[in-house]
Amino acid sequence: MQTQKSSALLPAAVIMVLIGAVASVALIIPAVRESNQVIVVITYLLAMLAPLGMLLAVVFALLSGRRSR
Repeated sequence: MQTQKSSALLPAAVIMVLIGAVASVALIIPAVRESNQVIVVITYLLAMLAPLGMLLAVVFALLSGRRSR
């Protein structure tokens, strides 16, 4: 019987999606949008973690879905 090694891809993908989702919601709040431009740019860049996390989740699914022979 083969043992599966744990992959850090799935937890990293989940964390990235959660951070991106929180940053996306924060961009809707007027206090954040009308604050310092640096804060808005950082929040926008954090919001871009959500699609990157989704891509990592797809890569994890493709790698872990292989059939063993």
